[in-house]
Parts: sequence; structure tokens; C-alpha cells
Amino acid sequence: VQLQASGGGLVQAGGSLRVSCAASGSIFSLNTMHWYRQAPGKQRELVATIASNGNTIYADSVKGRFTISRDNAKNTVYLEMNGLKPEDTAGYYCKADVVRVGGRRYDYWGQGTQVTVSS
Repeated sequence: VQLQASGGGLVQAGGSLRVSCAASGSIFSLNTMHWYRQAPGKQRELVATIASNGNTIYADSVKGRFTISRDNAKNTVYLEMNGLKPEDTAGYYCKADVVRVGGRRYDYWGQGTQVTVSS
């Protein structure tokens, strides 16, 4: 199973970006999916979570600006980021709770995509 993140880039403060994370491989189903971020010198932090039923949770720092969504047919999770601030600059990583064909569950991480917000 692989998680491929994409869509990062450089944007001015106040701008928008959408990052995506597509899962592929021997997947029976995807349960909860997450976006984390990690800035240089800081710990990785949870940004947003989406359950298999579509319920979502957000970090206070992004609530009202970021939206997590998923397309189960494409095994893909998205993070729409609006009103970006320089402090949102970080590597963004997806994580998925995967049920593999055969029934065993594992957590997988994507490789990360860089988001840089200029002031």
C-alpha cells in the first residue's frame, strides 16, 4: 500500500491551495484518514481528520479555513486550505487507517508535500 501526496506549492498569504493524497495497492477499505503537518524545528501536529462516515475534526488553528474531504471511489483524501497564513508553512503528510485485502489493519503515511506561504 502506498499513499501519494501532491498539490503543495508556494502561495501568498491569504491565498488557497488544495493538497491530495491517493492510496493505492492491496486495499480492502480505508477507515479514518488524517492530515498532519510539520514545520522545521517543530513537532508533527494533527491538522484534520475525516472518518469513513464523513465526520470531521479540525485543529483549532485551522478551523474555519481548512476543509478535509474524501472520495472513497478514488481512495483519496483532500485538504482544501483557504486564508493561508505564513504560520501554515510546513510539510503536509497524510495518514490512513487501511484495511488490507485479507482483513488486517495498518496505518500508512504518505511522503509529504511542502506548502510555503509567503507574507
